[in-house]
Amino acid sequence: MVSDGLWERIEPLLPRKERRFRHPGRKPLPDRQVLCGIMYVLHTGIQWEYLPGELGFGSGMTCWRRLRDWNEADVWQRLHEVLLAELNAAAKLDWSRAVIDSSHVRALKGGFATGPSPVDRGRACSKHHLITDGRGTPLAVILTVGNRNDVTQLLPLLDAIPPVRGRVGRPRRKPDSLFADRGYDHDIYRDYVRARGIVPAIARRGTGLGTYRWIVERSFAWLHGFKRLRIRWERRADIHEAFLHLACCLITLRQINSFC
Repeated sequence: MVSDGLWERIEPLLPRKERRFRHPGRKPLPDRQVLCGIMYVLHTGIQWEYLPGELGFGSGMTCWRRLRDWNEADVWQRLHEVLLAELNAAAKLDWSRAVIDSSHVRALKGGFATGPSPVDRGRACSKHHLITDGRGTPLAVILTVGNRNDVTQLLPLLDAIPPVRGRVGRPRRKPDSLFADRGYDHDIYRDYVRARGIVPAIARRGTGLGTYRWIVERSFAWLHGFKRLRIRWERRADIHEAFLHLACCLITLRQINSFC
């Protein structure tokens, strides 16, 4: 399940743990096998405790701990930056525009960063806020409570775009223009965007985003194609965020492979 291309990129980023000389205990399961288990859960949505042992991925708790540790070590963020740099070096990132939007996901077990849904009869939910380049490649994603207003995450999303290397000169962190629907229609935020040297293309009340909306909607379809992200099962927000960032990495890798 873990391709050679993905493993070559991620292996140098994984933290190393030295085994104790005395009483080393059981030898830990190889990282690549555990990563297969994590991706199996991400793709299928299966609960950790039901991860099939015969597949050789280790127990669900082993995979959960490794996912937690790697997320704390910023493995997914650094992997995403590596992949974005590859796309940028190949001139396959469209910096002429960025598109932002959000999507609700039900949180059946509650937990941190959940709140009453304004679109699902007040049930507990979370919100995925996404910004993509002009081709739909994820640049950054943020998790918030379900009743958080979209416009409050406009500037945090812009700030969350990592410095993207891969070309001569300074790393790039901002697009030329920003497209958003009428949920982000506030003149003060247009001024904030302009102050950052970005042209705001935010729809006014009573209008729509037009032909550019499909770009981010398609990216959400890619993101929620991973069954573990359609419903939030994790009470801990950091575990759900780890899945979110891993999914963005996998989508970015698909973009690289599609241009090869």
